[in-house]
Amino acid sequence: MISYFKWTLVVISTLVLCTGPAELPAQARPLSRETPVVRAVRLAGPAVVNISTRQIVSRGPSPFHSFRGNDLFENFFKEFFEQYGRQEMTRASLGSGVIIDGRKGFILTNEHVVVKASEIKVSLVNEQEYTARLVGSDPDSDLAVLQIRTDKKLPALAMGDSDDLMIGETVIAIGNPFGLTHTVTTGVISAINRSVKAGDRIFRDFIQTDASINPGNSGGPLLNINGQLIGVNTAIYDRAEGIGFAIPINKAKRIIRDLISYGEVHPAWLGLSLQTLDARLAEYFKAARGGGAVITEVDPEGPATRSGLARGDVITRLDHHQVGSVEAYEDILRGYTARARVKLTVKRQGRTMEFHVQARTFPLDKARKISWDTYGLDVLERGSSKSSKDPQRVVVSQIRPRSPAGRIGLRPGDIVHQINEIQTDSVESYLKAMAKYRFRQRLSAIVQRGKYAYHITLAP
Repeated sequence: MISYFKWTLVVISTLVLCTGPAELPAQARPLSRETPVVRAVRLAGPAVVNISTRQIVSRGPSPFHSFRGNDLFENFFKEFFEQYGRQEMTRASLGSGVIIDGRKGFILTNEHVVVKASEIKVSLVNEQEYTARLVGSDPDSDLAVLQIRTDKKLPALAMGDSDDLMIGETVIAIGNPFGLTHTVTTGVISAINRSVKAGDRIFRDFIQTDASINPGNSGGPLLNINGQLIGVNTAIYDRAEGIGFAIPINKAKRIIRDLISYGEVHPAWLGLSLQTLDARLAEYFKAARGGGAVITEVDPEGPATRSGLARGDVITRLDHHQVGSVEAYEDILRGYTARARVKLTVKRQGRTMEFHVQARTFPLDKARKISWDTYGLDVLERGSSKSSKDPQRVVVSQIRPRSPAGRIGLRPGDIVHQINEIQTDSVESYLKAMAKYRFRQRLSAIVQRGKYAYHITLAP
């Protein structure tokens, strides 16, 4: 009996030794730490760059002041500027960017990151630093394209589809807030097609997210869970707390094409004259009230002339955007470029109809008409682009009496150096500025008379 018991213990012990320790329950196994977010960041990280800029700025009294045609005021400032000197200093800023073409070295960022920069430096994730050139920038969309030269193919980020976003889906922001390189934040998409007012501007079509976006993140990528570029982060809304905004990549694609091809954006022109629909116009055109922009004229030489649109049609939507007024229509159209195909939803005699228009570039001869009819001035070129003694410049040639230009005190012979952000060193650049800003309620200009320059505002 005892022998049988010993033999049984030997068998059991042998079985235990052969089978080894019992496996842990499934719930106690270590979880994989490589989440989709980790994989997306690993994929996209090498394409995210740090951008630092150097700007030479003036310190002391500025020669640009509001001009009101007051001789006493003007003479006072002349003496003031002669008495006090001016100093120059440098100012640095930091931002982010993303490589979108590894062979050609194109980098996408925000316009406000590089605006007025005298020098732009780009640092890669491996800490290699390059001097970048500005290919082109667009203040209306707050986008800019840079380029760096290297013999190696750079890591680039694939673009996704921002028209296919879902509220609540996970997004990832990468950037360099406060100079801290490659900082990653995550969140979800809170809203799409968001409009944000910053200063006197309204920016449309933003992606809203709760991923933290700080000033240094500006220009960095917003990614989906697959590591694709779906937006460009922007910190243009300084009152945002726990809210981030990004420019949708599909909108950015239109801007990028123009910036790389031309160095500037060619604004969309449809060839329509509009008025906001009010009670009087609704009665005149027999249109139902409820907001919109009524077509008062279709330019016979414009893109819309063969679309089927007609005088009296009330535009209620431009693509997916609601059009409640002429101002809304003009503001929305600023987000499109020439060559864009635009869908207009209109009401005609109680029926809702859709029309498609292929946009074109605004003709420069019509821009000259805007300069004269709206602001009351015409210009010509003097000097030569090849002469340093007599450089080329844009000079006021005529002023229409009682026009905005006449009321503010402009005279023939005044030199126009700049319209908004555009340097006007030729009549062509002046007319391009008029075409680009034809929807603005007011223009800012730098005008020189004699040795002194004045910062003026033109409003119709």
